[in-house]
Amino acid sequence: MIPRVIDLASLATPGKAAILYGPRRAGKTTLLTSYLKSCGLRYRLETGDNIRMQHLLGSADLQEILSFAEGYQVIAIDEAQEIPGVGTGLKLLVDHRPDLRIIATGSSSFDLAGAVGEPLTGRKRTATLYPISQMELAETLSRYDLKDRLPEFLVYGSYPELVMAGSRKERIEYLEELACSYLLKDLLAHERIRASRPMLDLLKLVSFQVGSEVSLNELATQVRLDVKTVGRYLDILEKGFVIVRVGGFSRNLRNEVTSKAKYYFLDNGVRNAVISQYNGLDARNDIGALWENFLVSERIKLRGYTGIYGSYYFWRTYAGQEIDYLEERDGGLFGYEFKWSDNRRVKPPKSWIEAYPEASWQKITQENYLDFVAPR
Repeated sequence: MIPRVIDLASLATPGKAAILYGPRRAGKTTLLTSYLKSCGLRYRLETGDNIRMQHLLGSADLQEILSFAEGYQVIAIDEAQEIPGVGTGLKLLVDHRPDLRIIATGSSSFDLAGAVGEPLTGRKRTATLYPISQMELAETLSRYDLKDRLPEFLVYGSYPELVMAGSRKERIEYLEELACSYLLKDLLAHERIRASRPMLDLLKLVSFQVGSEVSLNELATQVRLDVKTVGRYLDILEKGFVIVRVGGFSRNLRNEVTSKAKYYFLDNGVRNAVISQYNGLDARNDIGALWENFLVSERIKLRGYTGIYGSYYFWRTYAGQEIDYLEERDGGLFGYEFKWSDNRRVKPPKSWIEAYPEASWQKITQENYLDFVAPR
């Protein structure tokens, strides 16, 4: 097993419900079952698609729920977003069995966060498990080996089974199933979207615009949907851990672009599966987009796992000067420019220096990217 950063033993403590988010197939169930087998406590593991569980935890019947947990030290519910009103059931367990360790996992932050948010206010601890991060791989692979496998991560991504998979054929088949059968169908079913074609068309358009600013009006025109529907679909895809939105940064300067956003995929392999593009790097014309998507997604994983607080953005002026990615944290601004080919000297934009003289700026290349996504 690849060691994961999240430690369920420290997350799951008596008196609180541990909520573990993350996309399907990211390893939540593996992490949960591994913890349960090694914790030395008497546990009960159920799944959210069990109709009996849906009725029990959604019923708010205190006596029945307490009877269900009697004799156990750990109650674990996998895919808890399938249970309507699960938050109320978990709240009753937290309040009336303060000795109990409670763990709930969910593959849709939209559904599960809404279900547990208000009922478990002050009674929960949350974490998000992403596909395997470079930070996690760095615990078992040398920096040389990570760089050697970089083309593989850029094309196939880093879902656990893909990191361990052997042949190109196996990886492609897995990604096709993941993108079409799990991620999209799961979201469509939960959100009761009748037609999958518009959302798939929208996702394809986004995949071709990775690293570029996206206009909702333009997307709406191309997929023949109204702007509100496009916005809703993008929100669903983000809450379902498929894409990540990055907004424009500004301190109210007139020449800065803030009305548009950039969208990145949480995993490079899913992005390539959407457009069925698995060619090697030497046969692609989108290496810049792949590189930028990889760095942003890995940085988001790092931020989530290490507690880097603050906001992230891109920056661009109407004159075309831009910075790929920046973070506002610890009272400072940190700008980053992503370059796959480090064959020319790049300087920070003059207007950036003039507007934010206190900010830092750094170029991220193949040589130093591990310091950005997996620092020692």
